[in-house]
Amino acid sequence: MHQFKELLIWKKSRLFCVQIYSATSTFPNDEKFGIVNQLRRASVSIPSNIAEGSSRSSNKDFPDF
Repeated sequence: MHQFKELLIWKKSRLFCVQIYSATSTFPNDEKFGIVNQLRRASVSIPSNIAEGSSRSSNKDFPDF
């Protein structure tokens, strides 16, 4: 099992999420359920996939995530 919280890419992906949330907070309200939602979900999926890949039992599975 990998220690994903020590990975530089995981740390950068968390900062990316913060930046996306900050940037999309200035978008118009009529985009709240459109592009804002899509951008936020996409940014959160990056660190989530890294964490999921690290929980896999084999090193072969880790790069797939």
